[in-house]
Amino acid sequence: MNPRCFFILLAGLFGTAGLSAQPSFTGAAPVPGVVQDAAVRRADYLQRRAEVLQWRVGLVKPGEPATFGLGEIAAKLALHQEAEACSARLIELMQKPSGDMFWMFPVTCISYLGRDQLTPAAKAAVREAWRTYFPLRGDTENHWTMYYTTLYLMAQLWPDEPGERWFNGKSSAEITAESRAWLLQWMDLTTTIGQGEYDCTHYIGEYSIPMLYLATWAQDPAMRQRGRMMLDYVMADYTVETLNGIYVGAHARTDDVTVLEKWNGLASFFGWMMLGNCPPPANYGGWGLFFAVVAENYELPEVIYRIGTDRNGSYTHFERKRTRHRWRNSDVRNAPVYKTTHVTSDYALGSDQGGLLQPIQQHSWDLTWAVPDPRGVHNTIFSTQPFYGAEELMMYFTEMPDSMPAAVTFQGKPTYIAESKLLGGSPYEQIFQQDDTLISLTDVADTAPHKQVNGFFSKDLTRIEEDASGWIFAQGGKAYIAYRPLAAYEWRPIEKGGKRLYSPHAKNGTILQAAAASEFKGWDDFKARIRALPLEIKLTPAPRVAFTSLRGRKIECAYGAAPRVDGRTIDYAKEWKLFSGPYLNADIGSRRLTMTHGRLTRVLDFNTLTITDAVRP
Repeated sequence: MNPRCFFILLAGLFGTAGLSAQPSFTGAAPVPGVVQDAAVRRADYLQRRAEVLQWRVGLVKPGEPATFGLGEIAAKLALHQEAEACSARLIELMQKPSGDMFWMFPVTCISYLGRDQLTPAAKAAVREAWRTYFPLRGDTENHWTMYYTTLYLMAQLWPDEPGERWFNGKSSAEITAESRAWLLQWMDLTTTIGQGEYDCTHYIGEYSIPMLYLATWAQDPAMRQRGRMMLDYVMADYTVETLNGIYVGAHARTDDVTVLEKWNGLASFFGWMMLGNCPPPANYGGWGLFFAVVAENYELPEVIYRIGTDRNGSYTHFERKRTRHRWRNSDVRNAPVYKTTHVTSDYALGSDQGGLLQPIQQHSWDLTWAVPDPRGVHNTIFSTQPFYGAEELMMYFTEMPDSMPAAVTFQGKPTYIAESKLLGGSPYEQIFQQDDTLISLTDVADTAPHKQVNGFFSKDLTRIEEDASGWIFAQGGKAYIAYRPLAAYEWRPIEKGGKRLYSPHAKNGTILQAAAASEFKGWDDFKARIRALPLEIKLTPAPRVAFTSLRGRKIECAYGAAPRVDGRTIDYAKEWKLFSGPYLNADIGSRRLTMTHGRLTRVLDFNTLTITDAVRP
């Protein structure tokens, strides 16, 4: 489900109304910094939690039932307010359940928050709904994580009940066993070969919130520990690839809005909540409420907080993820995804290796620059090869192929088949990144729907200059950007601002070199330095680039071949670990993540279900 359609669904489930007080998403932007005192950080965190809850209960208007939905009930129960009113409204809402796992999740939350508050009649109404309403399991990793977490917890709430008491005809014991098995299998995949729906700008919530619920409510100590450890895991994975709380680089899934306005996703709620360095999205991302209701049961470990806020200069971070399950058009069920992210205080460049790594909403690379207030700002630049087709959809979905592409556009992905699309992967794109240099090559087949490259140039770039050398020089914030299209192009307007570099050539690509403005005497010095860099480009018989970067690295990329750096061939399979860099490290298959910052170390070992903290002398 598209995140924005999801939030519309949330509005119907949980109620809507105007604001009763100015929330942080309309206030001044936080000033990024490090809060040294852990007690002060904790107090700030709990204050932000209280703000979310108070804002949500303030949406309720007496006499207007539509403003009193499941979200408002959860907030009021978390604050121990008006249990009788919550019970009465809950009975009404249980008459016509809808929303599948998006219904299961808030109702599970309410059931646990209300164990000592809801009336017997309200509890009975909830119990009956879980017998008569058959929610769908969905078809994505985040759907299944929510589905099985809620089933696990509800079977724990109602143990020893026979199949006729459940919508799926399975007993409480059977539900517990199935749910536990899936959750453990997902945790094992994630900690051995990587997450499938990795680094999503919205769906980070659908993983972090279930893990918080397990850590809070699971009776089994092992499952409770797993929930806590996986929540640490997800938060560490997020914070290491942020720039002032904004998720940067490549994402398995984002959407048409957030791919341009990088801040505008649920991930920024966690930047605000956990790190205090980013404004939250409107309405706290919708789903953020369901983290806030039990947020007091989690404390972000010091080492993860430091990774997200206290960087000692620039760094390059590497990750290995996996594709979603492939059902057709592939001999590999979960192909590896190789990610590189280079982060500085002024900008971040991140990428994957290109190809069809995810369906529909893949975002393969971008440069993001720091801004004082990211709201409404398109602080990013990137290019993509716009591809769509049944080949992609059949690989990752099980429906019949004939109507797939057309159907997708009616399911919350309106740009899927558009030639102007800026979102999605392509089987004809190959990407390599070295530090803050990126080379993307495309060699598009004659049968492809669009034989072009689309480059996104933001409305918020402070300058853009086309140079006779073929380079396009731009500046975003304190980042200098050199962008080199490999083939002829023209400019086309973008409805919401900025412009699209349209290059209608099958053999094509993009070179991008970023740098901090502070590295140069001025703008002209930067341009002169870029022009002086050795560069060779050949487009036939297949695109090929040899480029010496600002960092002195000779990068050679040829479409269909492994990249080379300083004469050495890059072997992704041998060189990429699950995590590697100055802050996070984990070997493939290890089930063990080591987090490091300065003197601090925290080890999550899923083999022994232990968390080990250490402080180096």
